[in-house]
Amino acid sequence: MASELHLTPVLSDALVILGAAGIVIPVFARFRVTPIIGFILVGMAVGPFGLGRLVFDYPWLQYVTITDPQGLDPFAEFGIILLLFTIGLELSFNRLWSMRRLVFGLGALELTISAALIAFALMVMGQYWSGALGLGLALALSSTALVLPISGTKSPVGKAALSMLLFEDIAIVPIIFLLGAMAPYAASDGGDGLWTTIWTGALTIAVLMIAGRFMLPRLFAQAARTKSPELFLAASLLVVIIASLATAAVGLSPIVGALIAGLLIAETEYHTEVEGITAPFKGLALGIFLITVGMGVDLGVVAENIAPIAIAVAGVLLGKALVTGILLRMMGARRGTAVETGILMSAPSETTLIVMAAAASAQLIQPQTAQFWQIVTAIGLTITPILALIGKAVARRVDAAPPVSVDDGTQERAIILGYGRVGQLVAEMMQKHGRPFLAIDADPELVHVARRKQHPLLYADARGPAMDRIDLSGANAFILTMDEPVLVARLVRKLRESYPGVPIVSRARDTAHAAELYRAGATEAVPETLESSLQLSEAVLVNVGVPMGPVIASIHEKRDEFRDQLMLEGELSKRPKLKTSPAEG
Repeated sequence: MASELHLTPVLSDALVILGAAGIVIPVFARFRVTPIIGFILVGMAVGPFGLGRLVFDYPWLQYVTITDPQGLDPFAEFGIILLLFTIGLELSFNRLWSMRRLVFGLGALELTISAALIAFALMVMGQYWSGALGLGLALALSSTALVLPISGTKSPVGKAALSMLLFEDIAIVPIIFLLGAMAPYAASDGGDGLWTTIWTGALTIAVLMIAGRFMLPRLFAQAARTKSPELFLAASLLVVIIASLATAAVGLSPIVGALIAGLLIAETEYHTEVEGITAPFKGLALGIFLITVGMGVDLGVVAENIAPIAIAVAGVLLGKALVTGILLRMMGARRGTAVETGILMSAPSETTLIVMAAAASAQLIQPQTAQFWQIVTAIGLTITPILALIGKAVARRVDAAPPVSVDDGTQERAIILGYGRVGQLVAEMMQKHGRPFLAIDADPELVHVARRKQHPLLYADARGPAMDRIDLSGANAFILTMDEPVLVARLVRKLRESYPGVPIVSRARDTAHAAELYRAGATEAVPETLESSLQLSEAVLVNVGVPMGPVIASIHEKRDEFRDQLMLEGELSKRPKLKTSPAEG
C-alpha cells in the first residue's frame, strides 16, 4: 500500500549519509577539524571495503553501510558541480588584480613546475605522456577547503597560500578544458577530434559568458522582486544546470560550465545571496562526494601495496613542498614562511579527485591507475592537519629568529607572555607610559613585528622548558595575554609558585576561566567576554532610548553580581576588581 514505508536500499543509504553528516560535522567542528576528513573516514568505514564486506555475515550491518555505491554517483557528481560553482562565486576580478603579482606569478610557477616535475617522474616510471600530464596537473593542486581555514589569509603563510590557491582555482577551467578536449584525441588517435572540441568548447563558453552578462542580472532581479527564497534558489540551480549541460553537450566536463556560472554570478550584486542559499546543498552534496572517495579506499589494497603507496605519498609531498618553498624564497619570503607554506601546500586536493576523474573519463589513465592515485590523494587530504603542525614546528627550527636586543634578566620590568594582538596593545601602552617591559613569544613572524615597533622581545616558547632557563628575577609584573585557557592556568600556577610576591594579570576567556585563574594565584583576571557583553549591552540600551542613569545602575548591578560570583568560585577573600565603564566615571 501507498501508506506503507519500506526501508529500501536508497532510503537506507540516505539515512546513513544524513546520520554521518549529523555526527561528523558537529564532532569535527568541536575539535576545529574540517569535516572533509570526517566524511572520507566515514566512507572508508561504511563502504564496500569497510563494514560493507561483512553484510553477508552480519545482515544488520546493511542499515549502517552503503549498499549501493553506484547509486551515489549522480549525487557525488552534483556535489562536484556545486563545489566548482562555489569556487567561481568566491573569485573576484578586483581581488585577483590586487594580488596579480603573487597569483599570476607565484601561483602560475608553483602549479606549472609542480605539475611538470610530477609528470616527468611518472613518465620515467612508464606512464604515457598524456596520462602523466593529467596526473601531474591533478596532483599539483592543493586543497582550498583545508589549507585556508588552517592558515587564514592575514599571515604571510596565509597570503602566500591564498595566492597559489586562487590561481589553482582559476586554472581548473583550462585544465578541465584541456583534459576534456583530449578525450576524442585519446580515443581516435588523431587530432581532428581535439580541435573540434576546442573550438566548439571555446564558442560555447563565449556564448555563456556573453549571455550571462546580459541575462543574469535581469533574472536575479526578477527573482529578488518576488522576495521568495525558493524562486531565488530555483534560479541559481537553473543557471548552474544549464551551464553544465551546455559544456557537457560539446564534450567538455559539466564542471566547466558550473565554474563559469559561478564566475558570472560573482559579477552581479546578487552573488552573496546566491552563495548563502546554495551553501547547504553544496555542503551535503560535497559530503556525499567525499564519502564516495572514502569508499574507494580499500584498506586491503593499501596494506598489500603499502610500500608503493607510501613512496607515492612521500614523493608528492616532498616534491610539492620543495617547489613551493624554493619559489617563495626566490620571491623574498623568509625561510620559516617558505618552509611552513611548502609543507602545508604539499598535499593533493579534493579538486585533485575532480581533475583525476576528468582524466579517467577522457581515457588518459586506466581505472587501476586512477584508484591508486585516488588512495594517495585521500591519504594526503587526511593528513593535511598533521602537515600543518609539522610545518609550524619545522619553521620554528629553520627560521633564524634571534631575540630582539634585551638586557639581562635582573632589570626590573613587566613580562608580557604572548605578543599577539592583545600582547602588542599592552606593550604599546607600556611604551607610551615609559614603563620597561619584555615580551616573550615563539612566533618568528612576531620577531619582525617587535623590531619594527622597537619592542623588546625574547624568542622563546612558554609551553616548553625554555621558561625555566629564562632569568625573570627582575620582573615586577607578569601579563598573560594568550587565548589558551589550559596553558594560561598552568603558567599562572607555575609563576605564582616561583614568584609569590609579583602581581600576575591575566587574560581570561570568561568568568569561569577567571575564577580558575584566581584559584591558581592570579592577582587580576580579566574576562573578555564579560566586559564585551556589558559594553555591548550598555551601548544598545542607550541607543534605544533608555536614560543613561538607569543603564549605569544596571551595569553596576550586573558587574557586582559577577564580582560576587568570582569571589565565591575563585575562593577570594574580597571581591575582585572589574573594568569600570567610562560611563560610570
